[in-house]
Amino acid sequence: MNQDFMLAIDQIAKSKGINRDKLFDAIRQSIEAACKKHFGNVGPVKPVIRVDINEQTGDVKVYSVKRVVEDEDVLVDIAEISVSDAKKINPIIDVDDVVDVEITPRNFGRIAAQNAKQVVIQKIKEAEREMVYNEYSVRLNDLVKGQVLRKDKNGFIIQLDHTEASLPLTESIPNETFEDIMGEQEGLPQKAFYLLNVKDFNKNEQRPDGKQKGGAQVIVSRTHPDLVKRLFEQEVVEIKEGTVVIKSIAREAGSRTKIAVHSNDPNVDPVGACVGEKGKRISLVVEELNGEKIDVVRWSEEPKEFIEAALSPAKVLEVALEEIETERGTERSAKVIVPENILTLAIGKGGQNVRLAAKLTGWKIDIKSQPEPSEGEEF
Repeated sequence: MNQDFMLAIDQIAKSKGINRDKLFDAIRQSIEAACKKHFGNVGPVKPVIRVDINEQTGDVKVYSVKRVVEDEDVLVDIAEISVSDAKKINPIIDVDDVVDVEITPRNFGRIAAQNAKQVVIQKIKEAEREMVYNEYSVRLNDLVKGQVLRKDKNGFIIQLDHTEASLPLTESIPNETFEDIMGEQEGLPQKAFYLLNVKDFNKNEQRPDGKQKGGAQVIVSRTHPDLVKRLFEQEVVEIKEGTVVIKSIAREAGSRTKIAVHSNDPNVDPVGACVGEKGKRISLVVEELNGEKIDVVRWSEEPKEFIEAALSPAKVLEVALEEIETERGTERSAKVIVPENILTLAIGKGGQNVRLAAKLTGWKIDIKSQPEPSEGEEF
């Protein structure tokens, strides 16, 4: 190893935040291991190898720590030295003492440099893994922005600020292909993602492909209901400040979301705050979600009022509540009466409107029309 290599190590240690002393310790240990492999198995006496690296010049010297024995008792040369030869090194040494004897192999600098390079590469990977894990693990359940790089068999690869993230197919909005904005060139628009998980595979976590491989993997989502919540927090000042609170969200990603909001200030309309002037605020959220429909409704601690609001845009004539105690806990159901001409609207296409309303409110909803109570659908 030469002086330029040492300077490069210093620069890498500084730029990557790697402890310089630990880096050199790792290099020494790697070279020591290479030396032990080089000298091979020497029998019952285990050789002790010590490597000395001049951190200024890059010079590497290898020493065998040998035990001093009587001249006629030398059995393993790599681990033992006769007392006569030892006294040539240190006149006051005696039997059973130890002495360092240089055994640097010829052309060992090249071998040492190769080992050092491998260690440095490994330490860089570990430092980057730790940086990624530390940065993103504290941002779990938060909103992150990223550029869609490419599609793979498991989903999409997303470029975040300091790492690539995985967007699994199971966390992707149905029919969202990113075809118009996918690629590695600069200037392509970024999308919003929900930071779902950060896995550190250097901490005994199994990779999805079954391999044990060092690194951190960031996993993001476009389908999580809280992605909608984070987007509203970003666009609505009243939510950021805590004046308006998001009480619950029900979402079928790519199709429709219902969100219930409440205002802590009687002078602030929570629905109006989320929709914004001329619908500007909600339109930004809808645009980010590729046109997903969003119903913003007023939350109420009164279940009847809340259920009526949750079923919007359908008009509700009557709500009757029933709570039954069972072995599994309290079952809450609501019988809802709507005008006959809007029964289809209340139920929604494929039952979506009533299904989302049930998720939003936590009540099982049975919708019937007036005057034909036999028609309806239960979810």
